Amino acid sequence: MATNSVKLLGTWACPYVYRVEIALKMKSIEYEFIQERVFNKSELLLKSNPVYKKIPVLFHDEKPICESLVILQYIDEAWLNGPAILPSDPYDRAIARFWAAYIDEKWYPLVADYRNVEGKEAKAAMVEKISEGTLLLEEAFINMSKGKSYFGGDSIGYVDIVFGSLLGWVKVIEIVDELKILDETKTPSLAEWDEKFCSHNVVKDIIPETEKLVEIYHKYVELKKANLS
Repeated sequence: MATNSVKLLGTWACPYVYRVEIALKMKSIEYEFIQERVFNKSELLLKSNPVYKKIPVLFHDEKPICESLVILQYIDEAWLNGPAILPSDPYDRAIARFWAAYIDEKWYPLVADYRNVEGKEAKAAMVEKISEGTLLLEEAFINMSKGKSYFGGDSIGYVDIVFGSLLGWVKVIEIVDELKILDETKTPSLAEWDEKFCSHNVVKDIIPETEKLVEIYHKYVELKKANLS
């Protein structure tokens, strides 16, 4: 497919952009990457996603598709070549969508907000909530994978992409906040899945090394302070 028919607007350090990149690579779709500004949003972004004003935005034949979960489903339906992203069975599709929504709406916001919580008791309560959620995801993985390597079974699927795209920044939070989230003693299946997912040929060149993300995190904090001052 010609690169000019598919374009992706995003930033290289955004986990939601990784989702789209992984899906496009799974489907062997060539595309043009358009770098979005971190702080001052471009006219292209504001015009193509006027509701949420967020990346990623996928352009297919100049038509914009917004929100990473929606984009993943669009890619799966628009390009039938390559491995399927969502399960073919209606019930399995519903379960995959349920857990993807849980990760985005419940679990990851807790993880991302941990560093903003003040006070020892409040932080302990937040850790407990994160742990409870991670245990739920461990159980979901066991049920969905049916003894295989991924949430999608033998191959990477929808929930793998949604959850896996966040792993780089989860590890940054673990380092910066000295918080163990994917604990091999408490969630051994997820810990093993983490290693397999991040080393997968489709994924390993998309999600940057943790050390690089930590460096970017510190630079982002400094830039944010400078922009607020």
